[in-house]
Amino acid sequence: MSYLLEPLDKGKLTLKNRLVMPPMATSKSEKDGRIGKDILDYYDEKSQGGYISLVIIEHSFITQQGKASEGQLSVADDSIVEDLKKLSNIIHKNGSKTVMQINHAGSAASLAVTGHEPVGPCAIANPRIGNVPKELTKKEIKDIIGEFKDAALRVKKAGFDGVEIHSAHGYLLNQFFSPLTNKRTDEYGGDVLGRIKIHLEVIKAVRDAVGDDFPILLRLGASDYMEGGSTIEDSKIAALEFEKAGVTILDISGGFCGFIVAGLTDQGYFSSLTESIKKVVSIPVILTGGITDVNAAEKLLSEGKADLIGVGRAIYKDSKWAENAIKSLN
Repeated sequence: MSYLLEPLDKGKLTLKNRLVMPPMATSKSEKDGRIGKDILDYYDEKSQGGYISLVIIEHSFITQQGKASEGQLSVADDSIVEDLKKLSNIIHKNGSKTVMQINHAGSAASLAVTGHEPVGPCAIANPRIGNVPKELTKKEIKDIIGEFKDAALRVKKAGFDGVEIHSAHGYLLNQFFSPLTNKRTDEYGGDVLGRIKIHLEVIKAVRDAVGDDFPILLRLGASDYMEGGSTIEDSKIAALEFEKAGVTILDISGGFCGFIVAGLTDQGYFSSLTESIKKVVSIPVILTGGITDVNAAEKLLSEGKADLIGVGRAIYKDSKWAENAIKSLN
């Protein structure tokens, strides 16, 4: 049997194979981030046939202040739950499981989009965008933790199979994790354990809201690939703490470098990160990064680089990619 076709049956989230569609922003939402026909049609098309075991819905803002861009999906208020049910129902009908990614953009947000001043761990320019945010107070941090909690509960009420907390690609939680943007001198800064204090509090709040059996994924920007930025050594420490805190699956990507790294073009170019993290945790790890060939996916799994393979752009460009890949292995 192929590695990609092998079921994942340990932990809270059981999957029929190892193929994941990772979160990719589509900017297809309606006004105010609501679900409309365009979003429903898109995910219906991508999940046809149930060849993808897990579809992770694109990052969705937990509060207006944390909205990253126009056309981004919302999970910011209770009125959206009924619409979100339509989305989870379509994917389930097609035979796949689905998780929703929730996010706060922090200093990657803009006044023009949100109507609010951007915020971050410190008043330090965002390395990707240049925005200088307002430094969050401890009370404001607690408020954001509460917004993650409320958003996660909405995801559960909408019938999804789990929720993914976004701490990659230079968004708010990643800004706390990275030494480039977190120079705080209180308990939310300093060493790695200080910089992930907000993550651990978000995980606990989410777990309290959704209960013990609901899967919680966390997408970690495991290296900034920038001088003075986060490193894989930081991420190994963080990953172990996230597992202890109750994270079900770790989804590994880049930090302030985003989802691509200059000079890295191999299929599965984040595999050095996932391989290192797999050595310190026992929970499943998702690898994404330029994987377009099913044989490359097989090889990465066979070499123990990851437990699950995320294929993003190839599926974005070709809705039949998953069907053709799975059938080629049968």
